[in-house]
Amino acid sequence: MTSLESRQRKHILYTWTAQNQASPVAIAGGDGVWFDDQNGERWLDLESQVFNCNAGHGQSAIVEAIREQAAELACAHPAAVFETKAALGESLARITPGDLNRFFLCLSGSEANENAYKMARLLTGRQKVIARRRSYHGSSMGALSLTGDTRRWPLEPGLWGVLRTEDPYCYRCPLGASPKSCGTRCTDHLEHVIEMEGPENIAALFLEGVTGSNGGFIPPDNYWPKVREICDKHGILLISDEVFSGFGRTGKWFAVDHWDVVPDMITMAKGVTGGYAPLGVVAIRESLAERFDDETLWCGLTGYAHPIACAAANAAISVYEDQGLMENATQMGVHLTAGLQELKRRYPIIGDVRNLGLFGTIEFVKDRKSREPLTPYGTNGDPDSFLGRLRAALKARRVHIAQKWTHLFIAPPTCINQSEIELAISLIDESIAEALAGGSS
Repeated sequence: MTSLESRQRKHILYTWTAQNQASPVAIAGGDGVWFDDQNGERWLDLESQVFNCNAGHGQSAIVEAIREQAAELACAHPAAVFETKAALGESLARITPGDLNRFFLCLSGSEANENAYKMARLLTGRQKVIARRRSYHGSSMGALSLTGDTRRWPLEPGLWGVLRTEDPYCYRCPLGASPKSCGTRCTDHLEHVIEMEGPENIAALFLEGVTGSNGGFIPPDNYWPKVREICDKHGILLISDEVFSGFGRTGKWFAVDHWDVVPDMITMAKGVTGGYAPLGVVAIRESLAERFDDETLWCGLTGYAHPIACAAANAAISVYEDQGLMENATQMGVHLTAGLQELKRRYPIIGDVRNLGLFGTIEFVKDRKSREPLTPYGTNGDPDSFLGRLRAALKARRVHIAQKWTHLFIAPPTCINQSEIELAISLIDESIAEALAGGSS
């Protein structure tokens, strides 16, 4: 343990872990898809820090925008009028689909989903909401109540009235369907839940554009359009959580753009500033936002539309556009697909690979035929298991990457190039081979 880490551990808590089990990453600076630790070691960032450094490290235009804003106006009342705030509204209105052109500005994805939750109840007068079983919507109590994964369990009971529907998990369909019919089964199940709970009681449906850290599930092409149709039929608001999948991660501004669906709200954070400042956003359709012209919007916070965050977001949006990063994510996604398929061909322990743009998932199994997961749901494998050895092998190669349960996620900054994609696949290949050579899983 370095002296710096020792100093930090003395006073600062780590998130989502027992403190003595924390395995922190040291970072001193970075450039593109690379960052440096305090020892001068260079790391390949295949997690974009925590899926938020979408534009890459060392983007001078974002840094300069923050510097200039801090010098001009570094603190402002939530109701203040200033140039950077107005400009951000204009920038967001330009990139969001349809008439999603009014915005609530907060500080995180959790807050964005929390406020979308409240808006849905205010707009509809209904109390229940629907979210998917394998989902993550944030760490605050409301957002965690929406969340489907195991991080919710220790803090239950959460908010009342959250209903669950099944995921478009086509590789391992919870409804026993084949990949070709899985999307239809999922949406049929959704409508069944609505009918059993009473559509007149349900305010909103919360869905991740593409499921993030719970497995990287890419829905069939008919899934999102069918969901939109069901929500319209029953007067239920459709909310797309794009905190993870927004801002170029999948090759579009938002994952729902792949299916030409306009939700009633989009929640966003992470990549909206490229990770350079904290910001969350709720985008809401003009026709819905008009309700709050004369009725109170019971949402707010001290750091609302913070000038530094607004400046970072304006600059990040310009960087995505000026550097063609979404187009690059699409092009590099083709190379990532090829690399993932080759890994699957080489290793029977890989049951499935999937990606959309620069969000890729490797799913490990005990047996391809049965598709039995390598480790039970909610567990990551101990240090002596295959997954534990894989984590160690990747770390030894200075690869920063997310491994959760049976999944390994590849989500580099969208500025990555082909040679860096090939290097990433090569390092993962070496790490899998080393982990397999270390013993049985």
